[in-house]
Amino acid sequence: MATTLAVQDLEKTYGSGEDAVRAVRHVSFETAPGEFVALVGPSGSGKTTLLAMIGGLLAPTGGRIVVNGSEVGGAAKRDLAKYRREMVGFVFQANNLLPFLTARENLLVPAALGSLDKRDANARAGRLLEELGLEKRRNALATQLSGGERQRVAIARALMNDPRLVLVDEPTASLDSARGRQVVESLIREVRARDVLGIMVTHDMAMAELADRVLEMHDGEIREHRAGKLAT
Repeated sequence: MATTLAVQDLEKTYGSGEDAVRAVRHVSFETAPGEFVALVGPSGSGKTTLLAMIGGLLAPTGGRIVVNGSEVGGAAKRDLAKYRREMVGFVFQANNLLPFLTARENLLVPAALGSLDKRDANARAGRLLEELGLEKRRNALATQLSGGERQRVAIARALMNDPRLVLVDEPTASLDSARGRQVVESLIREVRARDVLGIMVTHDMAMAELADRVLEMHDGEIREHRAGKLAT
């Protein structure tokens, strides 16, 4: 079943009293099954905070996050850990690959924490590396990969446990425009092929326009919803 997400009147406040900072304010939106959404806006607008709450890394101050009919924001710690492990794949700006492991071995790390047995994990890692054009680089150490290759390995790693949400934070920040576009197109292709939900935080409007929909944040609020110009 394709994943649906409903964010309802979501709030996140850091601190209290005069020192309180409202990072996210009354954010509400819903996604269509299989949609890829770009979240844009200036630094400090609340994009990464919103992504972290959807991923179960931060608890909201108020509001609701509902994934496939189940509420995430108020879940117990044990349930949140299961949600992050089984439902969510993360791709971070710094890719966070383990430098002393090969591309294939980096993919097997999340599989060891999930429910895949060793044979199935090896088979899935091989398929993902092939799909992302990395089969010939499978035995290269992370330090031997280019920036674009590392980000594609990070995408493959995020997909290892067959998540229903793929959450991506600035995947092209350290790449030139050509390699950045290749990474984002690979990501969108993989998300759509699996009919899962993808949300990408980015400062790069050229990359954002590849998405199905663009949500623009300012001062913790979503000010604009629009369709991506290049979405197909």
